[in-house]
Amino acid sequence: MQGPKETIGTGAAILGCELGSTTIKAVLIDRHGAPLSTGSHQWENQLSDGLWTYDMDDVWSGLAECYASLAANVYREHDASLQRVAAAGVSAMMHGYIAIDESDELLVPFRTWRNNTTSVASSRLTAQFEWPIPQRWTVAHLYQAILDGEGHVPSVARLTTLSGYVHWKLTGEWHIGIGDASGMFPVDPVTGNYDADMLEAFDTLVAEYDLPWLIEDLLPEIVPVGERAGQLTEEGARLLDASGRFEPGVPLCPPEGDAGTGMVVTNSVRPGTGNVSAGTSVFAMLILEEQPSQVYSEIDLVLTPGGELAGMAHANNCTSDLNAWMALFGDVARTLGCDVQDPEVFNRLIPLALEGDSDAGGLLSYGYVSGEHLTGFSEGRPLFVRRPDVAMNLPNFMRAHFFSALAALRSGIDVLIQKEGARVDELRGHGGLFKSAEVGQLMMAAATNTPVSLPQTAGEGGAWGMALLAAYSARRDREESLADYLDSMIGESLGEALHPRAKDVAGFEEYFERYKNGLPIEAAAVQFLR
Repeated sequence: MQGPKETIGTGAAILGCELGSTTIKAVLIDRHGAPLSTGSHQWENQLSDGLWTYDMDDVWSGLAECYASLAANVYREHDASLQRVAAAGVSAMMHGYIAIDESDELLVPFRTWRNNTTSVASSRLTAQFEWPIPQRWTVAHLYQAILDGEGHVPSVARLTTLSGYVHWKLTGEWHIGIGDASGMFPVDPVTGNYDADMLEAFDTLVAEYDLPWLIEDLLPEIVPVGERAGQLTEEGARLLDASGRFEPGVPLCPPEGDAGTGMVVTNSVRPGTGNVSAGTSVFAMLILEEQPSQVYSEIDLVLTPGGELAGMAHANNCTSDLNAWMALFGDVARTLGCDVQDPEVFNRLIPLALEGDSDAGGLLSYGYVSGEHLTGFSEGRPLFVRRPDVAMNLPNFMRAHFFSALAALRSGIDVLIQKEGARVDELRGHGGLFKSAEVGQLMMAAATNTPVSLPQTAGEGGAWGMALLAAYSARRDREESLADYLDSMIGESLGEALHPRAKDVAGFEEYFERYKNGLPIEAAAVQFLR
């Protein structure tokens, strides 16, 4: 058995990177899936000309800073120099719109999942395909650009997601994993390729615009999970490591979205399993045994990295507004002379949510930093309101913001479980909401009325999941399924599920009714707070 230093020194380690909403993270693992070291870089999106985006210069500087952080930690922790690895992979925020011209130049700034500006396109495509097309999907962004007469559309030569874009720059290969591809354009679970009938239907729909391309010619090639999707070029290696020490030639697995890596880290890829990812956004994935009986606007139909059909309830907003309040409370504490850092503010205040009244004492919050499609908002205004006669205290305040972070998600989960009878015995959670494990678990259990467990290693996040997918592509047993592989790699590391407490479930139901009844207040805030 090699130790960490030998594993790293011989190039046997495996690298996974993920560009998340607020953090770019890298994880180095051994062939058994055990994390050896991590690196990270904080970044943030910008609202530019009414659209949420990230500057591509920030993508590359952030990825390089993340890799440098990893390499430094490897040297400090293991006295080893990170120069080569056995396999690697990259994941990123799912979906969105990256349009490239024939000269390989970006035509418009990257449009992220956070934009709710494609409602007309989303509605028309859903009707045309008889398949749910959410606003953040790549094809919805493309069709909306066509409808709006955007000048760049005839020049589009390629479309991809952020994971596909980074993979392309690292390898020169226009490839994508099946999970992220299924959020660009519907993918047929049987063939593992873009749905042929829907490709034809889209081209027929836009024929009147006389565009010089067909939709199939724009989309990246889908590479099945477990296969190689290119190798790191000399130029790609320099994008990661400006020092020149990291060697090219590393095989890369198909790039995936953060929804796919979330399923991997929670070992939720078999039908009947489910997971919930809660951070900047929040989404629940239930792996389905059959296709829903009808189309629901609240539910995405996407594929797991292994190609299984999953029903996805996705809310654009989760912890952003809660994080903003925590930062404010930290400022208050420091203004009063307390020597306190932000992590301590979280650790002291978050548990108070368990001490509040079951329904948060009548308080009401909308953490809509951006629009929220599940409740019909193209824009958001973070909002906190209360009646003058309710119990305004810190425990209720914290509970209200936890419940608010999960209320929109609940609308989608109700469709899957109550209307379609989807089966799930427990939800496996990961993401920033679960940093205070018991609080996040109990609040999620209350909102979904479902037991919630946390994998012991889920704290390593999607980058660890991407490293596992890279390791799967380098496995020795080429016949082993992804589900069986994850069983062997993750196995019994799933923590014990916390079951919903009756008073918490009842309290959330009261809060949820208040939340739904108060949506006109949020609408008024959007209308009048310009």
